[in-house]
Amino acid sequence: MLVLTRKPGDKVVIGDNIEITVLEIKGNTIRLGIAAPREVSVLRGELAHAEVAGAAANPARLRPPAPRPEAEGRRLPPAACVRGPQCL
Repeated sequence: MLVLTRKPGDKVVIGDNIEITVLEIKGNTIRLGIAAPREVSVLRGELAHAEVAGAAANPARLRPPAPRPEAEGRRLPPAACVRGPQCL
């Protein structure tokens, strides 16, 4: 496991197409922004573990990810957007 120290605004790049940005730090809570291609599934750890367990019990539960608005040329509303060209 790679352990990093980052400040708000700092980024971590994974491979050629995944970027994680530290947006905010409040006490023991960190807000992260993750930019990844549509075909890359990004889930919180507890949801990923639950999805794997559920899929093992019922393979029909696996679904492709929902299309992202920016991938279809639509723009995100301000509440869903931090920064970037896809914001209104």
